[in-house]
Amino acid sequence: MAAERTFIAIKPDGVQRGIVGEIISRFERKGFKLVGLKQLIPSQSLAEQHYAVHKERPFFSTLVNFITSGPVVAMVWEGEGVILSARKLIGATNPLQSEPGTIRGDLAIDIGRNIIHGSDGPETALSEIALWFEVSEVTDWIPSDYSWRTEK
Repeated sequence: MAAERTFIAIKPDGVQRGIVGEIISRFERKGFKLVGLKQLIPSQSLAEQHYAVHKERPFFSTLVNFITSGPVVAMVWEGEGVILSARKLIGATNPLQSEPGTIRGDLAIDIGRNIIHGSDGPETALSEIALWFEVSEVTDWIPSDYSWRTEK
């Protein structure tokens, strides 16, 4: 059985600012395994599907326009408790309410340009991964240190 997976996207502001490596490093240092990675400029359709839960809200078009405005780094991360841990690493949606030490707390200042998206639960993670990645784009692999990390 596969470990828990989550979808993470570095938004155009994070890519444009050149902080992709720093963000990836935070997930790696936490001990999560990167199993899917690609850069793309999302289509209007992909963006609308991704933000469909906000379709009736007044900021929907702003979200769609921003996420399609430049390159996004889309990722799938795997590990025990990765969804909740990723949410803690990312910080509150509003960077001004994010704790220091979180990605948004350290690197973002505006709710409309908050650098990163992370799935908020298991069902959302499954649907977002399926929306952004083909099955063949997500790789199953075993880290070389797996055996000593899992011995109890």
